[in-house]
Amino acid sequence: MVAPDPRRGRSGLASRLLAAIALVVVTAGVTAWLVAGAIGPATFHSHMLQAGASHDPVAVLHAEEAFRSASALSLTVALAAAVLAALAVSLFLTRRIGRSLAALSTAAARVAGGRFDAHVTNPHLGVEFDELADAFNAMSARLHDSEALRQRLLADVAHELRTPVATLTAYLEGLEDGVESLTPATVAVLRAQASRLTLLAHDLAAVTQAESGELVLQRALVTPQEIVAAATLSAGDRFAARGVELTNSVDPDLSPLDVDRDRMGQVLGNLLDNALRHTPPGGVVTVSARSVDPGAVRIVVEDTGEGIDPQHLPHLFERFYRVDTARDRTHGGSGIGLAITKALVEAHGGTITATSAGPGHGSRFEILLLAANAAS
Repeated sequence: MVAPDPRRGRSGLASRLLAAIALVVVTAGVTAWLVAGAIGPATFHSHMLQAGASHDPVAVLHAEEAFRSASALSLTVALAAAVLAALAVSLFLTRRIGRSLAALSTAAARVAGGRFDAHVTNPHLGVEFDELADAFNAMSARLHDSEALRQRLLADVAHELRTPVATLTAYLEGLEDGVESLTPATVAVLRAQASRLTLLAHDLAAVTQAESGELVLQRALVTPQEIVAAATLSAGDRFAARGVELTNSVDPDLSPLDVDRDRMGQVLGNLLDNALRHTPPGGVVTVSARSVDPGAVRIVVEDTGEGIDPQHLPHLFERFYRVDTARDRTHGGSGIGLAITKALVEAHGGTITATSAGPGHGSRFEILLLAANAAS
């Protein structure tokens, strides 16, 4: 049984507004009639006496009667015309307002139902209505973008989980059926897939926390030399194992940065891991830091690797975006390392950009941060 709608039978805003305006007009008409009836004859009689007509009382009475009749007729016609004109204008305005609010109500109901493509036209009824329509359209657009991002994120997460989960399931079923044995190689495969799932969960939590503004930064004054040296030292063994040269170049006497040492280490670590994945043996990766006027420091991670096609550059920092899906998955990345990097840099008030001359010409990632003296 469908519950009755408590709003059924209730009048809308347009009818209520029209009734209110009609009441105001009628009240004004009655008030004008009473005031004119009370003041007009007395004033006319006073003027007649001042004009010297007191010697002929009959003429005075006749003139006053004529005045009252003419005043009543003209006032009635004028008030009737004013009421009709006011009601016509009010009807026009209330209908426009009612249609605009009905359109907004319908669009809001669509948004509440999950249809985030709802849009309302500008009613041009004043600044307030125009701002309301613009704000609603902006809200709807943001919700639409958020929903699209959510759907894409769920699809990407499902896709990322599919391979390691399928691998783990296949090996476990093989172990149960006796097809596989628990050899060191099997254990290595299982551990690698479990590590991949752990990395994905950790990276998702990190990027979500950073983008939501809930990340707490443990800021301290750190020199760019310390940040670069720590990052290159930490990644040195991995680069040596791959046969990729890792160098650093830092200007002396750079201003210190007010940053979270561990988070900036994570930023450079992600960029170095990304460079290592896409730089073949014999290549070179360089980390540099330079002073930029006024009061800023630019940290650059540049490689001589595969390079990036210009069409991919605007999307590099999006979650799960891959220039080469198959290649990147074989290298073990979670697909959101650069998204985490961007979120962490922006949490420090900085910016990060990526450039490349194209495939085969390497890539360059630039981080721009305000120095501590400039930020304060």
